[in-house]
Amino acid sequence: MTIGQQKPAAPSVSRSILIVAAHPDDEVLGCGGTAAKLAAEGCDVHVLLMADGESSRNRADAPLVDASLLEARRAAADSAGAILGCKSVEMLAFPDNRMDSVDLLDVVQNIESCIQRLRPSTVFTHHAGDVNIDHRVVHDAVIAACRPQPAHSVRELLFFEVPSATEWRPAASRAAFAPDWFVDISATLEIKLAALQAYSAELRPFPHPRSLQGVTGLAQWRGASVGMHAAEAFTLGRKLVV
Repeated sequence: MTIGQQKPAAPSVSRSILIVAAHPDDEVLGCGGTAAKLAAEGCDVHVLLMADGESSRNRADAPLVDASLLEARRAAADSAGAILGCKSVEMLAFPDNRMDSVDLLDVVQNIESCIQRLRPSTVFTHHAGDVNIDHRVVHDAVIAACRPQPAHSVRELLFFEVPSATEWRPAASRAAFAPDWFVDISATLEIKLAALQAYSAELRPFPHPRSLQGVTGLAQWRGASVGMHAAEAFTLGRKLVV
């Protein structure tokens, strides 16, 4: 290198983000706008889905889930991930709405394996107070998988709300969702809504909270509460500054 010549810049390393959600559509409902924002900023956003979201709907007289429904849900997850700009979407096969029937260690180890492979610095997952049992199991498993051991990649742990699961838990029953971390999704709300429409079979008519109007209203309210046009709200589990 001659005098006065600038040293070549070191190649940038993409920041890895992991979203761990119980069912396909939880990732969009909980943090789709944030995922799209991070992906647009150059982060590698990965989604790990633990159960299929379909199997628990079987009737007692028809215990086998229709394979076409499972395939449609997987395709919807891939489509939603592509709309958000996610780098990968992986779906595991834990029992839908029965994740409390398996050993928590099995759930933890699957999440740990994903973390070891992807080395995320930030993990998003469910809030502990949700009505849905799978959401609560996944929350506990993520906490265990993200123990702050030396050299562990995860430096930031955030818990999201899922309309029709988080707000339906009475505050007197369990700790209520009280957000202390807000992400401005004014520029990515439409992307979130487009990704949500990939799960059109899961949407309900307004005033159900899992409707396009309900999700939009929540984003606007979360935004207005902190001076933004639209936001997603989280509770901070842990933040390590090194």
